[in-house]
Amino acid sequence: MIFTNLASPQVQNVSRQPSEHQLIILSIVVPVYGNAGSLQTLFGKLQQIEQRLHIDDVSMDLIFINDGSPDDSMSHLINFKKVRPATTVVKLTRNFGAVHASKCGLSFIKGDCFMILAADLQDPPELIFEMLTRWRTGSKFITCERTSRSDPWISRLYSAIFYKLVRGFVMNNYPQKGYDMALMDKSMLAPLVNSSKNIFTPLLAYWLGYRPDTIHYDRAKRLHGKSGWTFKKKFNSFLDVMLGFSVTPLRMMSGIGITVAAVSFSYGAAVIINALLGNIPVPGFAALMAAITFLLGTIIVMLGVIGEYLWRIFDEINKRPEVVVEYVL
Repeated sequence: MIFTNLASPQVQNVSRQPSEHQLIILSIVVPVYGNAGSLQTLFGKLQQIEQRLHIDDVSMDLIFINDGSPDDSMSHLINFKKVRPATTVVKLTRNFGAVHASKCGLSFIKGDCFMILAADLQDPPELIFEMLTRWRTGSKFITCERTSRSDPWISRLYSAIFYKLVRGFVMNNYPQKGYDMALMDKSMLAPLVNSSKNIFTPLLAYWLGYRPDTIHYDRAKRLHGKSGWTFKKKFNSFLDVMLGFSVTPLRMMSGIGITVAAVSFSYGAAVIINALLGNIPVPGFAALMAAITFLLGTIIVMLGVIGEYLWRIFDEINKRPEVVVEYVL
């Protein structure tokens, strides 16, 4: 089964707030990659949460996406399906990345509201109760923002720089420390499912304009396995954010080009005037080479940025699937 376009499901862009005695369906998408150590604990917690939700007339639509996990995560997911037949398990042919895997999971959603939950247990599933309470009172977009995080210092440094740049160049009202977990009304589903390939989903959800209702929490330390969120993946996400949501890089290149041109014209005018007055000095090799290398470096960087934009355009129109689904249980 191949997804050539995740926009294929016909998602109605409407919000449905169930009445007091109407069964609510909460869809939870869990992307899985290298999470064999935490899956059993996570599933146990979700079962406990589901039992409490049933008391409040809430049904859980649970969707696991195996994003080409190299460990035995799939065997755990198959067992979950046996224990809880209502569980949906989707196996991708290889690792396509957390953003694409999560977006694939959105196409299987059946609920009145939905969320994406990390499988590493760093984001507490217990926040579901508070988010659901706020959704039932009318909030369509409930975000969980971190007040602190027990991650390696290099990850915290990268995140600080990343969100600083996002707020400075893309969206100035984006959360200072970002967010990973959020509960969204079904009215937000269609724009997310129908979005382009190279889109950072959390930023797109925020960009939609729904007023976020914020819950603050402390992010726990990762106890099981090693994060697959490598620097390369983080950098690619950064490029997707900067080039997919903002024209600022192109405008910066234009600004640099105008500045360099103005300086060059000024320098050229000064050379002509000094030549006419007979005061032109002996040209220096070092200064000449410095100017040439600076201008060539600037041109190469600008061409690289333009190339990134062009690649995203090509990637969007070449009909290459975002993910390939091997099978669904």
